[in-house]
Amino acid sequence: MPRIFDNIATPLLSALVDTLKVSHRADFCVGYFNLRGWKNFAPIIAPWSGTDDECVRVLVGMQKLPEDILRDLAFADAEDVMDQSRAIRLKTQLARDFRNQLTIGAPTNADEVALRQLAEHLRSRRVRVKLFLRHLLHAKLYLTFRHDQGIPRTGFVGSSNLTVSGLSKQGELNVDVLDHDATHKLAGWFNDRWADRWCLDISD
Repeated sequence: MPRIFDNIATPLLSALVDTLKVSHRADFCVGYFNLRGWKNFAPIIAPWSGTDDECVRVLVGMQKLPEDILRDLAFADAEDVMDQSRAIRLKTQLARDFRNQLTIGAPTNADEVALRQLAEHLRSRRVRVKLFLRHLLHAKLYLTFRHDQGIPRTGFVGSSNLTVSGLSKQGELNVDVLDHDATHKLAGWFNDRWADRWCLDISD
C-alpha cells in the first residue's frame, strides 16, 4: 500500500530526503522551483559527481505565464503555438522569475549558503534544469534511483512543488510509488519530456 504524505500528519520532505540519501540520481518534475529551498537537498547532492548517473534533473513546467500567452495556449494547438522566438521569450521570462526570487526578502545565512551551493551544483552539472514549453505542464513527480535490485526506483507523485511550503508546510497530497513497472513507466514519462524539442536547458 502506498504511503500518503499530506504535510499535516506526514511531511513529504523528510521522506524525500531519506530516500535521496540512499540514491545516486534523481528526476524532479515541478511547476515551481524555489531556489532557496535547495538547502534541504544541497548536503545530499554535494558528494555526487555530476555525471549522468549522479545528478538531479529538474524539469520545470510552464505555470506562471503572461496572460496573453496563457490565452493563446488555451485556444490553440501546442504544436502551432510554440516556435523559436516564443520559446526564447518564455526562457527569458523564467530566468527573470528566478532572479526575482532572490530579491524578495533578506536571505538568511542558511539561504545564502544554499544559493551558493546551488550555483556550484549547476556549474558542476550535479543539478540540471530544463524548462518544458510544449504545453502547460502542472505535474509533480520526484523520482529517485538507487543501486538496489529490490527497490531500484522510488517515486513520489502528487501536488507538492519544489518549495519549502510545498514539501513540508502547506496542505498537500502525495503518495509514494515503489512498484517496478509503475516507476519504470514514470521514468519513461519523464525522459520523453526531458528529450522533447521544446524542453530547453536553462541551467546556465
